[in-house]
Amino acid sequence: MEIEILHRPSYSLAVARLGANERIRAEPGAMVSFSAGVEIETKMEGGLLKSLGRAVLGGESLFQNFWKAGPQGGEVTLAPELPGDIAVLELQGETVMVQIGSFMAAEIGVEVEAKLSGKAFMAGEGLSILEAKGAGKLLVSSYGAIYEKTLAAGEQYVVDSSHLVAFDGTIRVQPRPVGGLKSTLLSGEGLVIELTGPGRVFIQTRSPQALINWIIPQLPKSNDK
Repeated sequence: MEIEILHRPSYSLAVARLGANERIRAEPGAMVSFSAGVEIETKMEGGLLKSLGRAVLGGESLFQNFWKAGPQGGEVTLAPELPGDIAVLELQGETVMVQIGSFMAAEIGVEVEAKLSGKAFMAGEGLSILEAKGAGKLLVSSYGAIYEKTLAAGEQYVVDSSHLVAFDGTIRVQPRPVGGLKSTLLSGEGLVIELTGPGRVFIQTRSPQALINWIIPQLPKSNDK
């Protein structure tokens, strides 16, 4: 399977070129277009319990779509919900932790499961996070562009939790204040996440939470005329 990302970083489109009878799994709503001969199958991947886990703990859809090419191969294009970027992560047996809402698609050899995780709590993602592991291509999406940072063993890096997209399972995470008491209370940054390598970190340049915080005051009040 070949995957090409077009129109980066603001309005990214993933073009998945499938070989004969190849399949790709994608979140409902991610499909933009597909070629003749490509068929869709919608099912609860991994059975009821795993599907419920992804839905309840991971905030993902209960059902997932499987796009399968015919004997001549085919093409499927995919895009995220928000204006932003797509990163293709090549997994070769390692584990990648994906924040809720950032998983978009994956090859069949990649298993995606919601986990109750201390790393999720430490990273400010609540109590659960998506864990992707196996062999194949994993597509994650963002709001804004994706900045990839590779940390050496023991190297530390600080990220606002609302900007985290994904990180390797080898990364250690720890919440901490952004600075002293005054900076933590008055800077608008509050608590941040300290990540310690080795591993890759994928960061989105815009925050969905910041967008929500901007939109809410603009909404008309019930007593507005």
